[in-house]
Amino acid sequence: MRHLVDKRKLGRPTGHRLSMLKNMVSSFIEKERIRTTVPRAKELRRVAERLITLAKRGEIHHRRQVAKMIAKRSTVRKLFEKIAPRFATRDGGYTRIIRIGQRHGDGADTAFIELLGSEYKPPVKEKTKGKKKEQPEEGKEAKGGEETKEPMVPKKKRDRSSERIDTHGKGKAQKQHVKAPGE
Repeated sequence: MRHLVDKRKLGRPTGHRLSMLKNMVSSFIEKERIRTTVPRAKELRRVAERLITLAKRGEIHHRRQVAKMIAKRSTVRKLFEKIAPRFATRDGGYTRIIRIGQRHGDGADTAFIELLGSEYKPPVKEKTKGKKKEQPEEGKEAKGGEETKEPMVPKKKRDRSSERIDTHGKGKAQKQHVKAPGE
């Protein structure tokens, strides 16, 4: 039973775990959205929400407490000047964990953790409404005063279907080199 068990160990010694959480919370505040494993995201949520709550109070004492977890001054400044005012009227629940499936390498459950109000917006491809760049015709001089070269013609691929010979039911086909015309 998990009575009085406070936090996840994440398979690391205490010093390594704290260093990892400090690095993750710094990256999270800088980028406002990161991808990690689900247990790490849940542990990061605890730390990040405490820091945002401290930043909402805004006094020098709270700034120093936040600076214990975040090394970069620019990140601390962003937390106090941009992120904390965004959540001034909200009492907790500043983050969202979005599960995105399993990692291919080891099958670990992964998730995005993001601040509310900074939802991911995929980049929009802009359509170009204008004239296409005019290409000079073959044989005419280009801008540099040099003649244009002939366009490259792709080489035909040779037929490789006859190169594999079956090994009479042994399972694998052996590759045999067949000379192509012109070799």
